[in-house]
Amino acid sequence: MGTVDIAERFVSIQGESSYAGLGCFFIRLAGCNLRCTYCDTPGGLCAGQQQVDIASILEEARKSRMPLIEVTGGEPLLQESFPELVGELLSLVGKTVLVETNGSLDTSVIPEGAVAIVDVKCPGSGEGNSFDLMNLKRLRPRDELKFVLSGRGDYEWARAFVQEHGLFNLENGIHFSPVSGELDAAQLGAWILEDGLPVRLQLQLHKLVGMA
Repeated sequence: MGTVDIAERFVSIQGESSYAGLGCFFIRLAGCNLRCTYCDTPGGLCAGQQQVDIASILEEARKSRMPLIEVTGGEPLLQESFPELVGELLSLVGKTVLVETNGSLDTSVIPEGAVAIVDVKCPGSGEGNSFDLMNLKRLRPRDELKFVLSGRGDYEWARAFVQEHGLFNLENGIHFSPVSGELDAAQLGAWILEDGLPVRLQLQLHKLVGMA
């Protein structure tokens, strides 16, 4: 087996996506091709941190006893050994494997069987033109889309995006999440209700309960 460049791995409560609330073993790969204004994982941005054998990561994931495993970043799709890592994780019995990606790279490299949580960066992120539109055609039924919103402008942009591309038929849906300290969650919820949007208001549960 190969190696991957790791920023950190840890056990915590899954705070986002439709799997929020479940225990999860996180594998944060190092390096990112974007620099979002609200990034809350600056430790994952720089590559060249720690080369770790995939075999040892598998053993840690197996021993974690968590029902979920998430490969995140940074941007995990940047790493050459990413498909091998996820493929091996999928071989673990009784585990659900999530992959969180910023949406700027070709998601077809994500092995079948993993659930992709795909970000669509709004203008307020400073990376609003980064999304690869072909990734909409690559979405599988269990995959999910996430929009992180800094304010009303981002909300209107995200609303127009999902309507224009007819994205309301995803099995696990679309998540609208407010940037902490910039957009009040209740206000975002009110906008969603006012427009009758079939999207989920997504809060960062792990932060609400004081976990990493």
